[in-house]
Amino acid sequence: MAEPSEKRKNILQILGPGLITGASDDDPSGIATYSQVGAQFGFGMSWVMLFSYPLMTAIQEISARIGRVTGEGIAGNIRRRYPPLLLRTVVGILLIANVINLGADLGAMGDGLKLLIGGPRLLYVVFFGALCVGLEIFMKYRRYANLLKWTTIALFAYVATAFSIDIPWREVAFATLVPSLQMNSDYIVAIVAVLGTTISPYLFFWQSSIEAEDEREDPKAKPLTESPDQAPAEIRRIRIDTYLGMFLSNAIGWFILISVAATLHAHGVTDIGTSAQAAEALRPIAGPFAFWLFAIGIIGTGMLAIPVLAGSGAYALAEALGWPSGLARLPMEAKAFYGTIAAATLIGVLFNLFPIDPIKALFWAAVLNGIAAVPIMVITMMMARSKDVMGDFTLTWPLTIMGWLATAVMAAVVVALFVTWGH
Repeated sequence: MAEPSEKRKNILQILGPGLITGASDDDPSGIATYSQVGAQFGFGMSWVMLFSYPLMTAIQEISARIGRVTGEGIAGNIRRRYPPLLLRTVVGILLIANVINLGADLGAMGDGLKLLIGGPRLLYVVFFGALCVGLEIFMKYRRYANLLKWTTIALFAYVATAFSIDIPWREVAFATLVPSLQMNSDYIVAIVAVLGTTISPYLFFWQSSIEAEDEREDPKAKPLTESPDQAPAEIRRIRIDTYLGMFLSNAIGWFILISVAATLHAHGVTDIGTSAQAAEALRPIAGPFAFWLFAIGIIGTGMLAIPVLAGSGAYALAEALGWPSGLARLPMEAKAFYGTIAAATLIGVLFNLFPIDPIKALFWAAVLNGIAAVPIMVITMMMARSKDVMGDFTLTWPLTIMGWLATAVMAAVVVALFVTWGH
């Protein structure tokens, strides 16, 4: 039975790991992917955001439950129960995809600030990288978690963008509710990229590890396997937090997609290089207000996403190797963990020194995430259904069905990608 203090929790106290996880999904790389898809296909792919919502919610709730029930993140649980080669492969793919995303996101933030005030892009990239690392390492965990929570407000720039331009809402509603499918490689690759952006491995690892971190930092909390009386209140909190966080994620992605479709696609602009190019292209078509909102959103979402990308990789590597980890620890208590955060961000900064096509890097990072998600989701589902891992808190059948459905959909989309490749 929940304690009285649990019953008095308001919605702001309930929202936390799920909200931050969902919001960080709409990072500059996600914005670039949604913009490219909106420019290329118009409203024709808006249905994917609605379709992905229950699938994303299910796998994120399952990831969160693993962390809260066991007191360890996904990588820590894999280390205890699966061969080292599998663990190294999973964590290696996660780190590669995260570093690519980090580099592209930092570049997009630099481009966004240059659009707004002019000046040297690379200096801005270094500044944002240093700022994010500094906050993540030196700010107290509770204050930093609250900062991330409030940073999600930046996402509403894209809601404001949508309502600042002329959108045919009836056409959008029809395209969202009635899927239009095309069996060609470009369309399938775009679906993989969107699903790889929304259902992404770094989100699984982050939410699971942060749930475990929050449990360790609360003196009254214990893993649910050790303190089952806490389960009703905690599982309810996880569900509300995750449902609302993933709704925000998918809704913002939908607003970005339809805003670009209603402006750029409608005016014949069908190829977007970066999120900053999408903002710049909006200026002559939708006006300076939409341009400013879009560009400010790129910087705000990047400030939220960079710590999550670097942090999820650091949690996974630290749990895999048995290092002390956690954002609540002092820097000298978890030197390798914080060193991984700094190193990943530094590589992301250096990524911007080379003549790499940013949209290709972003888009194919999303495709890589989509492909990597399948085996990680299979392992996650197996652990969440195992009494050896979850004790009395194995998944309910409805959540089991949705989790396996999400896994099957990701697998089917990846298979379709390879079947249509080159046709």
